[in-house]
Amino acid sequence: MYLKHFNLHDTPFTLTPNTQYFCRLPGYQAALNVLLLHLRNGEGFIKVTGKVGSGKTLLCRLLLEQLKDPFVTAYIPNPDLESMMLRKNLAAELGINTDECNDPYKLLSAINEKLMTLHREGKKVVLVIDEAQALPAESLETLRLLTNLETEKAKLLQIVLFGQPELDKRLRQDSLRQLHQRIGFSCQLPLLRYSELLPYLQHRLAIAGYCGKRPLFSTSARRLLFRRSGGTPRLINILSHKAMMSAYGRGRRRVALCDVRQAVSDTESVIASQDWMVVGLGLLLAAFAALFLYYWKY
Repeated sequence: MYLKHFNLHDTPFTLTPNTQYFCRLPGYQAALNVLLLHLRNGEGFIKVTGKVGSGKTLLCRLLLEQLKDPFVTAYIPNPDLESMMLRKNLAAELGINTDECNDPYKLLSAINEKLMTLHREGKKVVLVIDEAQALPAESLETLRLLTNLETEKAKLLQIVLFGQPELDKRLRQDSLRQLHQRIGFSCQLPLLRYSELLPYLQHRLAIAGYCGKRPLFSTSARRLLFRRSGGTPRLINILSHKAMMSAYGRGRRRVALCDVRQAVSDTESVIASQDWMVVGLGLLLAAFAALFLYYWKY
């Protein structure tokens, strides 16, 4: 690998959601701050959406780290669960022995009893669900019913949904309108702007041990990197990692334009997005041509 070549002690652009590498860019820091604020205020439902690769899981993990006492957290990373299994996962996260709860009524009673106990101890329970767009409709309704567990003054359970934009479309369906109405706060994670790319790269490289006096990625390399990634953090990480491997293979201490080109040519997801852009541009040009011929004829 290229770690020794660039004097690094860690791989800076890994896809693992390592919270140590969280870059506090304005859009992401604002989302985290608002999440913490609304959870402290006792919102029942909170929703965070973002495109694939926008950093939702990393923000989700960071939120879980930030929620210290008096918060008690339950985390479900893979929500493709039917209603009963969703309740069992929540119960297990809360330390409930689910072997003694063989039917939905007993399980719900056990969850309610546990939530009441934690409330009397001054705790706030937060259920965080990642990839929430994968939840079956019945399970989404189960979440709504779980938020009915409350005292006269407070919700016993707060829920944060992290999901792709498809989650918004699902929640607008008539069958889920009651759940949609209960969402007290929602936000959408932004993609990176070009002005944020260099700070993002520098931050991750610095965490990994880079101490160079000038940016590791040349200006032309950064421009192509941003253009081909569209500002999507996951694609930035993939292309940056491959570009550094290319520079290492060439024996260079700096990532150049040719290295990013090599990374792009080796990344199917980027090539596919370019193909769709070409198709879209072709269709747009064809439409303009048809309009021109129509008006020219008449």
